[in-house]
Amino acid sequence: MIKRLRRFDGPLTRDLALEPARFGLGRVPARLAPDAATSMVCGYCSTGCALTVHLRDGVAVNLSPTAGYPVNLGMACPKGWEALAPLAAPDRATTPLLRGPGGLAPVDWDTALRTFVARMKGIQAAHGPASVAFLSTGQIVTEEMAFLGALAKFGMGMRHGDGNTRQCMATAVVAYKEAFGFDAPPYTYGDLAESDVVVLVGSNLCVAHPILWERLSRNRHRPEIIVVDPRKTETAMAATLHLPILPKSDLVLFTGLANLAIERGWIDEAFVREHTEGFAALAAHAAQFPVERVAGATGLAVAEIERLAALIHAGKRVSFWWTMGVNQSHEGVRTAQAIINLALLTGNIGRPGTGANSITGQCNAMGSRLFSNTTNLLGGRSFTDAAHRAEVAKILDLPVENIPDSGSLAYDQILAAIRTGEIRGLWVVATNPAHSWLDQSELHEVLGKLDFLVVQDMYATSETAARADLVLPAAGWGEKDGTFINSERRIGVVKQVARAPGQALTDFRIFQLVAEYWGCGGSFRRWRNPEEVFRILAELSSGRPCDFSAIRDYAMIEARGGIQWPFIEADLEAEPEVERRLFSDGIFYHPDGRARFILAEPEPLPEPPSADFPFLLSSGRGSSSQWHTQTRTGKSAVLRSLCPADLYVEINPVDARRLGIAAQDWVIVASPRGEVRARAFVTHSIAPGQLFVPMHYPEANRLTFPSFDPHSRQPAYKACAATIRPAPTQGTDRASAPSR
Repeated sequence: MIKRLRRFDGPLTRDLALEPARFGLGRVPARLAPDAATSMVCGYCSTGCALTVHLRDGVAVNLSPTAGYPVNLGMACPKGWEALAPLAAPDRATTPLLRGPGGLAPVDWDTALRTFVARMKGIQAAHGPASVAFLSTGQIVTEEMAFLGALAKFGMGMRHGDGNTRQCMATAVVAYKEAFGFDAPPYTYGDLAESDVVVLVGSNLCVAHPILWERLSRNRHRPEIIVVDPRKTETAMAATLHLPILPKSDLVLFTGLANLAIERGWIDEAFVREHTEGFAALAAHAAQFPVERVAGATGLAVAEIERLAALIHAGKRVSFWWTMGVNQSHEGVRTAQAIINLALLTGNIGRPGTGANSITGQCNAMGSRLFSNTTNLLGGRSFTDAAHRAEVAKILDLPVENIPDSGSLAYDQILAAIRTGEIRGLWVVATNPAHSWLDQSELHEVLGKLDFLVVQDMYATSETAARADLVLPAAGWGEKDGTFINSERRIGVVKQVARAPGQALTDFRIFQLVAEYWGCGGSFRRWRNPEEVFRILAELSSGRPCDFSAIRDYAMIEARGGIQWPFIEADLEAEPEVERRLFSDGIFYHPDGRARFILAEPEPLPEPPSADFPFLLSSGRGSSSQWHTQTRTGKSAVLRSLCPADLYVEINPVDARRLGIAAQDWVIVASPRGEVRARAFVTHSIAPGQLFVPMHYPEANRLTFPSFDPHSRQPAYKACAATIRPAPTQGTDRASAPSR
């Protein structure tokens, strides 16, 4: 992967420099010199790399990774190199579209906004304020997220709104809140280079976060890299130890590791005594998981489990990292907390090279976690806390009664309320649930029950926009100003380097117009532009664990190479730190300053294999060149050329021979919810009895099972019952299976 990326650098840069017209981008704002270069944070994954955009005659013509930025250190993955391409896609939404007898047709903004207000208010008048809701994203800037959440809940009277970040990080949010007292990822990316033992759980770092894998590869301590994953992924192939655990048995494994550590005296007794709460209960619970039970549940050998425990014990600086393989599970929260438990037990937190570290998915998932007004009130507060509501009302100069006294339904619960008729109007902003949500046949049926569906997006051709009653054309990354907050809590700046096409507007401007047409614009007079809103958010953060009230403006963020929260007045006087981690003092955010050990009994798979569906199917990221539903990356010919054109399914050679399936054959993959046609990728990377499909193709979620973690309501995309059989021949389509 690393070598391929390095070879990729040169030719792509040259191609972009020679072909600026391929992007068709409008001239940039006058504040940027016509032949300048400017740096900003990438709009894809949560890594938060900085990219330098180069201008020629006022037009953005190409980009390169920003040298010296503390996140990516002058590197970029394929998606970053092609970040400008989606802006010039021919299917950009360039004018509002309103559905009539002949389908979606162009209208002006006045008609679109009057229709929006009339239809949404009409639904509320007939069925109550809670009968309309919104679904948002982790891919718009923090200032827009905050504006949407405040407008919808404080101005329009909505009770319910959630974001697609529910699909990637809700598990980590709940795990951190319960264990630490606040949603506080403790690490900094520099820890990847300081660890002597790195444990990656359900994380294909090489593909999902290539720059972080590169940073780990530069670790001079020659670390033990341990991958806990059912698949032999690209990351597992490069690891020093791969543990091919049975799917969804992680909770048993990490509880058993805690038991081994306690039994053998491999814990940091002083840290546990001084900085944690609940050790006795954990010890009693973990004692029920002897190594033999763990081996039986996980499919690992006793010797493998004991070796992992010994490596963790021997490490001086051990870091634990997890992504969607943990988060997207029916028991993801408790699994994440079992990982946190082990880090606390061994004192591996708060020091360089340590931590229980969740890497999130989307570029601004952390901004969504703190300021979208979905899972919590602005700044990590609670809607149910009267003091929190009063504090927010005072800062925003709003009547406190405008702020709901209860939280929102979660994403899946909003969809369930649409099915029952409780919610009849839905505003979807910068996300594509008609592709990304699980059990697609059910989802499309639910969307069909709405009285009014509004989709606000860059493209009018997404699967969700195609079902809309009203499409509002929005600007994308590179066409707006604001900030993102990455996985290590680093706030970075996003800039407008191109003008949105046609009549498309920034999401921020659309929210301003909705506020005016709705009649609540007076409540948002201070929300004049993104930087003014950033100052409001800084004020809202004051005194909170996420406090960044000492940040004055965007220029300050840029000058410091991004700023990790917390950042208070005292930090202005200190020597600037490139890497800042939490809990170095052993003090956590619970009132007593102690972290909590949290435990739970494992739960069985919601849908285990059966006689009719004997395989266990998983899904996940299949290529470093594609992003989620390909709504943006699919617009780049370069990125399309780097991954297979057709949906494919990984199957073990033993299963393939038994079923008469050869490499690159067309097959039918089926679950109790439906079936899809895919290419067979015969590979030892998947264990016998298991299948894997990449999530980037629209067919994948016709199969996935609608199961949810009860604590986070995060969907469990990673395990469902399935079967596979050869497909009837259809023509002579040329195979396009992946290769390794």
